[in-house]
Amino acid sequence: MNPVIRSVVLATTLASSAFAFAQAPAAKPATKPAATGALSTERQKNSYMIGMDVGKSLEQIKDEIDVNVMVQAIQAVFAGSPTALTEAQAEQLRAAFSQRMQAKLTAQAAAEGQKNLEAGNRFLAANKAKPGVRTTASGLQYQVLRAGAGPTPKATDMVKVNYKGTLLNGKTFDSSYDRGQPAEFALNQVIPGWTEGVALMSVGSKYKFWIPANLGYGPSGPPSIGPNAMLTFEVELLSIGK
Repeated sequence: MNPVIRSVVLATTLASSAFAFAQAPAAKPATKPAATGALSTERQKNSYMIGMDVGKSLEQIKDEIDVNVMVQAIQAVFAGSPTALTEAQAEQLRAAFSQRMQAKLTAQAAAEGQKNLEAGNRFLAANKAKPGVRTTASGLQYQVLRAGAGPTPKATDMVKVNYKGTLLNGKTFDSSYDRGQPAEFALNQVIPGWTEGVALMSVGSKYKFWIPANLGYGPSGPPSIGPNAMLTFEVELLSIGK
Protein backbone atom coordinates (compact mmCIF):
# COMPACT_ATOMS: atom_id res chain seq x y z
CA MET A 1 0.00 0.00 0.00
CA ASN A 2 1.17 3.52 -0.75
CA PRO A 3 2.89 4.95 2.38
CA VAL A 4 0.69 8.03 2.35
CA ILE A 5 -2.47 5.96 2.04
CA ARG A 6 -1.26 3.73 4.85
CA SER A 7 -0.95 6.87 6.97
CA VAL A 8 -4.49 7.86 6.06
CA VAL A 9 -5.96 4.47 6.86
CA LEU A 10 -4.10 4.16 10.14
CA ALA A 11 -4.15 7.81 11.20
CA THR A 12 -6.28 7.22 14.30
CA THR A 13 -4.20 4.20 15.28
CA LEU A 14 -0.98 6.17 14.86
CA ALA A 15 -2.22 8.98 17.02
CA SER A 16 -3.59 6.70 19.73
CA SER A 17 -0.44 4.54 19.82
CA ALA A 18 1.79 7.58 19.87
CA PHE A 19 0.08 9.21 22.82
CA ALA A 20 -0.16 5.90 24.65
CA PHE A 21 3.58 5.54 24.26
CA ALA A 22 3.97 8.91 25.95
CA GLN A 23 1.92 7.46 28.84
CA ALA A 24 -0.61 10.27 28.89
CA PRO A 25 -3.43 9.39 31.37
CA ALA A 26 -6.52 8.35 29.39
CA ALA A 27 -8.94 9.36 32.17
CA LYS A 28 -7.83 12.99 32.34
CA PRO A 29 -8.36 15.80 29.83
CA ALA A 30 -5.30 16.82 27.85
CA THR A 31 -3.18 19.57 29.38
CA LYS A 32 -2.56 22.82 27.56
CA PRO A 33 0.20 22.26 24.98
CA ALA A 34 3.56 23.71 25.90
CA ALA A 35 4.91 26.48 23.70
CA THR A 36 7.84 25.57 21.50
CA GLY A 37 11.01 26.16 23.49
CA ALA A 38 9.13 25.79 26.81
CA LEU A 39 9.18 22.00 27.08
CA SER A 40 10.23 21.60 30.69
CA THR A 41 9.07 18.08 31.57
CA GLU A 42 9.89 14.70 30.09
CA ARG A 43 6.20 14.18 29.34
CA GLN A 44 5.97 17.45 27.41
CA LYS A 45 9.11 16.64 25.41
CA ASN A 46 7.87 13.15 24.57
CA SER A 47 4.47 14.50 23.61
CA TYR A 48 6.01 17.09 21.31
CA MET A 49 8.31 14.52 19.74
CA ILE A 50 5.39 12.19 19.08
CA GLY A 51 3.37 15.07 17.67
CA MET A 52 6.21 15.77 15.26
CA ASP A 53 6.21 12.14 14.13
CA VAL A 54 2.45 12.08 13.61
CA GLY A 55 2.59 15.42 11.81
CA LYS A 56 5.30 14.18 9.44
CA SER A 57 3.35 11.00 8.70
CA LEU A 58 0.32 13.09 7.70
CA GLU A 59 2.11 16.04 6.08
CA GLN A 60 1.17 15.06 2.54
CA ILE A 61 -2.53 15.17 3.40
CA LYS A 62 -2.44 18.18 5.73
CA ASP A 63 -4.92 20.09 3.55
CA GLU A 64 -7.46 17.34 4.25
CA ILE A 65 -7.18 17.58 8.03
CA ASP A 66 -8.65 19.95 10.61
CA VAL A 67 -6.11 19.55 13.42
CA ASN A 68 -8.45 20.94 16.09
CA VAL A 69 -11.13 18.38 15.23
CA MET A 70 -8.53 15.61 15.17
CA VAL A 71 -7.39 16.63 18.67
CA GLN A 72 -11.02 16.54 19.86
CA ALA A 73 -11.26 12.93 18.70
CA ILE A 74 -8.02 12.00 20.47
CA GLN A 75 -9.19 13.66 23.68
CA ALA A 76 -12.54 11.83 23.51
CA VAL A 77 -10.85 8.46 23.04
CA PHE A 78 -8.37 9.11 25.86
CA ALA A 79 -11.15 10.22 28.20
CA GLY A 80 -13.39 7.29 27.29
CA SER A 81 -16.09 9.74 26.21
CA PRO A 82 -18.63 9.08 23.44
CA THR A 83 -17.17 9.90 20.03
CA ALA A 84 -18.96 11.92 17.34
CA LEU A 85 -18.70 8.94 14.97
CA THR A 86 -19.49 5.32 15.61
CA GLU A 87 -16.88 2.68 14.71
CA ALA A 88 -19.02 1.66 11.73
CA GLN A 89 -19.26 5.25 10.50
CA ALA A 90 -15.54 5.75 10.96
CA GLU A 91 -14.75 2.59 8.99
CA GLN A 92 -17.03 3.67 6.15
CA LEU A 93 -15.41 7.12 6.04
CA ARG A 94 -11.94 5.59 6.25
CA ALA A 95 -12.55 3.36 3.23
CA ALA A 96 -14.01 6.20 1.15
CA PHE A 97 -11.26 8.63 2.17
CA SER A 98 -8.55 6.11 1.40
CA GLN A 99 -9.98 5.45 -2.04
CA ARG A 100 -10.30 9.15 -2.81
CA MET A 101 -6.77 9.93 -1.65
CA GLN A 102 -5.34 7.02 -3.62
CA ALA A 103 -6.98 8.36 -6.79
CA LYS A 104 -5.75 11.89 -6.02
CA LEU A 105 -2.17 10.78 -5.38
CA THR A 106 -2.14 8.59 -8.48
CA ALA A 107 -3.28 11.54 -10.60
CA GLN A 108 -0.71 13.84 -9.00
CA ALA A 109 2.09 11.31 -9.61
CA ALA A 110 1.06 10.90 -13.25
CA ALA A 111 1.02 14.67 -13.80
CA GLU A 112 4.36 15.14 -12.05
CA GLY A 113 5.85 12.24 -14.01
CA GLN A 114 4.77 13.72 -17.34
CA LYS A 115 6.14 17.13 -16.36
CA ASN A 116 9.48 15.63 -15.29
CA LEU A 117 9.71 13.52 -18.46
CA GLU A 118 9.13 16.51 -20.73
CA ALA A 119 11.61 18.68 -18.83
CA GLY A 120 14.24 15.95 -18.91
CA ASN A 121 13.79 15.36 -22.62
CA ARG A 122 14.16 19.08 -23.35
CA PHE A 123 17.35 19.22 -21.32
CA LEU A 124 18.84 16.15 -22.98
CA ALA A 125 18.01 17.43 -26.46
CA ALA A 126 20.00 20.60 -25.77
CA ASN A 127 22.74 18.95 -23.73
CA LYS A 128 23.80 16.45 -26.41
CA ALA A 129 25.05 19.28 -28.61
CA LYS A 130 27.44 20.64 -25.96
CA PRO A 131 31.21 20.12 -26.43
CA GLY A 132 32.50 16.90 -24.89
CA VAL A 133 29.09 15.31 -24.40
CA ARG A 134 28.62 11.88 -25.97
CA THR A 135 25.36 9.96 -26.41
CA THR A 136 25.08 6.18 -26.51
CA ALA A 137 22.52 4.18 -28.50
CA SER A 138 20.33 3.87 -25.40
CA GLY A 139 20.17 7.63 -24.91
CA LEU A 140 22.64 7.80 -22.02
CA GLN A 141 24.75 10.94 -22.16
CA TYR A 142 28.21 11.21 -20.63
CA GLN A 143 31.29 13.37 -20.47
CA VAL A 144 34.82 12.36 -19.49
CA LEU A 145 35.95 14.71 -16.72
CA ARG A 146 39.15 12.79 -16.00
CA ALA A 147 40.54 9.86 -17.93
CA GLY A 148 41.84 6.84 -16.05
CA ALA A 149 44.49 4.30 -16.96
CA GLY A 150 43.08 1.26 -15.15
CA PRO A 151 40.87 -1.62 -16.33
CA THR A 152 37.15 -1.30 -17.11
CA PRO A 153 34.55 -3.31 -15.19
CA LYS A 154 32.18 -5.98 -16.49
CA ALA A 155 28.50 -5.93 -15.55
CA THR A 156 29.05 -8.78 -13.07
CA ASP A 157 31.92 -7.03 -11.25
CA MET A 158 31.79 -5.29 -7.91
CA VAL A 159 32.87 -1.67 -8.13
CA LYS A 160 33.90 0.94 -5.57
CA VAL A 161 32.91 4.50 -6.48
CA ASN A 162 32.51 7.98 -5.17
CA TYR A 163 29.57 9.84 -6.64
CA LYS A 164 27.11 12.70 -6.39
CA GLY A 165 23.59 12.55 -7.81
CA THR A 166 21.58 15.68 -8.60
CA LEU A 167 18.17 16.47 -10.05
CA LEU A 168 17.41 18.77 -12.95
CA ASN A 169 16.97 21.68 -10.53
CA GLY A 170 20.48 21.10 -9.15
CA LYS A 171 19.36 19.57 -5.85
CA THR A 172 21.63 16.81 -4.54
CA PHE A 173 19.61 13.71 -3.65
CA ASP A 174 22.48 11.32 -2.91
CA SER A 175 26.21 11.69 -2.38
CA SER A 176 28.91 9.34 -1.13
CA TYR A 177 31.07 12.43 -0.63
CA ASP A 178 28.59 13.79 1.91
CA ARG A 179 28.61 10.45 3.73
CA GLY A 180 32.40 10.36 3.71
CA GLN A 181 32.34 6.76 2.50
CA PRO A 182 32.70 5.33 -1.04
CA ALA A 183 29.94 2.99 -2.23
CA GLU A 184 30.45 -0.62 -3.27
CA PHE A 185 27.97 -2.63 -5.32
CA ALA A 186 27.58 -5.13 -8.13
CA LEU A 187 27.31 -3.25 -11.38
CA ASN A 188 24.34 -5.32 -12.55
CA GLN A 189 22.31 -4.47 -9.44
CA VAL A 190 21.86 -0.74 -10.03
CA ILE A 191 19.78 1.37 -12.42
CA PRO A 192 20.45 0.68 -16.13
CA GLY A 193 22.10 4.06 -16.69
CA TRP A 194 24.69 3.22 -14.04
CA THR A 195 25.28 -0.29 -15.34
CA GLU A 196 25.92 1.01 -18.85
CA GLY A 197 27.79 4.15 -17.88
CA VAL A 198 30.21 2.81 -15.28
CA ALA A 199 31.09 -0.06 -17.63
CA LEU A 200 32.55 2.61 -19.94
CA MET A 201 34.92 3.87 -17.26
CA SER A 202 38.49 2.94 -16.44
CA VAL A 203 39.68 2.78 -12.84
CA GLY A 204 40.89 6.24 -11.86
CA SER A 205 38.54 8.05 -14.21
CA LYS A 206 35.77 10.50 -13.40
CA TYR A 207 32.71 10.82 -15.63
CA LYS A 208 29.56 12.88 -15.66
CA PHE A 209 26.37 11.07 -16.65
CA TRP A 210 22.99 12.42 -17.70
CA ILE A 211 20.55 9.55 -17.30
CA PRO A 212 17.13 9.63 -19.03
CA ALA A 213 14.11 8.55 -16.99
CA ASN A 214 13.84 5.18 -18.73
CA LEU A 215 17.42 4.36 -17.70
CA GLY A 216 16.85 5.61 -14.17
CA TYR A 217 13.95 4.97 -11.79
CA GLY A 218 11.21 5.66 -14.34
CA PRO A 219 7.71 6.33 -12.96
CA SER A 220 8.61 4.59 -9.66
CA GLY A 221 11.17 7.12 -8.47
CA PRO A 222 11.34 7.47 -4.67
CA PRO A 223 9.98 10.65 -3.05
CA SER A 224 13.44 12.25 -2.91
CA ILE A 225 13.69 11.91 -6.71
CA GLY A 226 10.16 11.83 -8.11
CA PRO A 227 8.61 9.98 -11.05
CA ASN A 228 10.33 10.03 -14.47
CA ALA A 229 13.14 12.27 -13.27
CA MET A 230 16.25 12.73 -15.37
CA LEU A 231 19.31 12.21 -13.19
CA THR A 232 22.79 13.72 -13.29
CA PHE A 233 25.71 11.89 -11.68
CA GLU A 234 29.37 12.64 -11.24
CA VAL A 235 31.14 9.33 -10.68
CA GLU A 236 34.72 8.39 -9.82
CA LEU A 237 35.63 4.73 -10.35
CA LEU A 238 38.04 3.86 -7.53
CA SER A 239 38.48 0.10 -7.94
CA ILE A 240 37.02 -3.11 -9.30
CA GLY A 241 36.37 -6.26 -7.27
CA LYS A 242 34.81 -9.64 -7.94
